[in-house]
This record gives sequence, structure tokens and C-alpha cells, in this order.
Amino acid sequence: MGVNLETSRFFTRDFEENGSMERVTLFLNLANDPTIERIITPRLALTTAEYYAYQLEKHVLVILTDLSSYCDALREVSAAREEVPGRRGYPGYMYTDLSTIYERAGRVAGRNGSITQIPILTMPNDDITHPIPDLTGYITEGQIFIDRQLYNKGIYPPINVLPSLSRLMKSAIGEGMTRKDHSDVSNQLYAKYAIGRDAAAMKAVVGEEALSSEDKLSLEFLDKFEKTFINQGAYEKRSNFESLDTAWELLRIYPKELLNRIPKKTLDEWYTRRPSDKSANKDTRDNQDKPQESENLIDA
Repeated sequence: MGVNLETSRFFTRDFEENGSMERVTLFLNLANDPTIERIITPRLALTTAEYYAYQLEKHVLVILTDLSSYCDALREVSAAREEVPGRRGYPGYMYTDLSTIYERAGRVAGRNGSITQIPILTMPNDDITHPIPDLTGYITEGQIFIDRQLYNKGIYPPINVLPSLSRLMKSAIGEGMTRKDHSDVSNQLYAKYAIGRDAAAMKAVVGEEALSSEDKLSLEFLDKFEKTFINQGAYEKRSNFESLDTAWELLRIYPKELLNRIPKKTLDEWYTRRPSDKSANKDTRDNQDKPQESENLIDA
């Protein structure tokens, strides 16, 4: 929606190269196409997805990009109708309008199909408080925040984990689903990464010589976390278990007493354990080795 030719060619080329084009239904609205067409494009895509999911009982992935262009089209139509503007000129009903798109993901009782949405939007001036990302954050079940600074450092994918979140994570991790240490490790990684970012900001002001030994450990963790945990190859397949093992390798940078977000019992069990130890839930590992692929993909 409202994309340039370069973006449209990127998606088309990627679908062709990985052999998924025959399973893709593509709705394309370029930047120079009519505004009203931009507004109906996501609804056409989602109606098609609902047919695949609830009539043909397929598992459908819907990628919507760029929702910012869609919202700009809403503002343009609202201004033409001389409606009272809301925040930054966007219509006051934009929250309701976006919810009619995002909330069409999910499942229907009595049907085996499902719809998964990945809406993509750009933040004007990298402002997370802008109405578009702000309202989207209230409606959706999670966000992945792409960071320009990480991209410039060569980290791929450049995901900033601090503003990223999943509201469903707590219901899908733990013993029997991933691994029993998952929640504790995640909390500790978040905390140490935040401390590392603060230490990096302090270093820029006072220099590394003025930092404490703990701050220097935080800087070491920050660098290794971004380069070994966040950074992945474009086609790398890393399991949850491999990620958790990598996380423990990073956390061993710190002495045990500094890992205060992890219970002592969990520390005693995992702090000295190495990835070669076969300790994970075997049934869960077997299930993870056989991911369920989406049968159809719709891109708008």
C-alpha cells in the first residue's frame, strides 16, 4: 500500500526466489495509485485470506505494508471531507479503523484454518509516540522494533529488544512448551541489555576509564549480545533451545551474584551447564524440529 517500485520488486523477487510465488496472492497499490484504492487494499487482502482460512481451511499469513501509507490515505480522505482532525491531523476514528484490520487475524470456531497478520509500518522521524505506531501498539499482540542504529552497526536483523514485546509470550513458554528456564533467562537478558545500553551512554560522556568493573562487564555483554544473539544470518534456522543455550553463554560473562533476575535453583542447574548437555524436553524439541508452515501467503 503506497509503496514504491523498489519495495514492490523486493517482495516479488523474494517470493520468486524462495519458490513461494505460486502460493502467494498479491495485492499491490503503488505510491502513484489512487488514494481510495489504498484504503480498500488491506480489506480485499483480508477478505481473500478469510476465504482461504475459513472456507478452504488453510493456514494463511497476511503481510500488510506499509500501514503508515494507509493511515496517510485515511487522513487525506478525512481532510477532503472536512472532518474534525485528531492527533497530528489524523481522523479521530483511526483507532477504530485500524482495529477493523488488525482484529481480523485469528481463528473461527469449527474451522481448522487460521489467519496470522504481520502488519509493517514506518515511524515518521523514528517517533514511537506517533499516532500510527502508538495506536497499533494498543491493538496488536506484540511489536518488533527495527532500530536504525543497529542496522548501521551491521546487526541483522536490527531488532531492538527493549521496545519490542509479545503479549502472548507468557502463555507459550516454559516447561512442556519451550524450556523451564525460558522466562527467567528472558527477564535477565532484558535487564542486562538495558544496563549495557546505559553503560554505553555513560561511556560516551565520561570515557571507558571512568567506568566501574561492572560497567565494563555490561559493555562486554552488550557487544556480544548484539553480535551473537540478535545477529543472525538471513536463512539461519535457530531453535529456541539454541537461543537459550546462547543466552546462558552470554550470562556467564557475569558472576552468579550479579544475575539477580534468575532464581538460585535455576542458576545452580543451568549456570555451569554446557550446550552439549541433553537436558531439554525431548517432546518439545521434536515438535520444534517440525514447524507448521503457512499454506498460503497473502501480501498487500
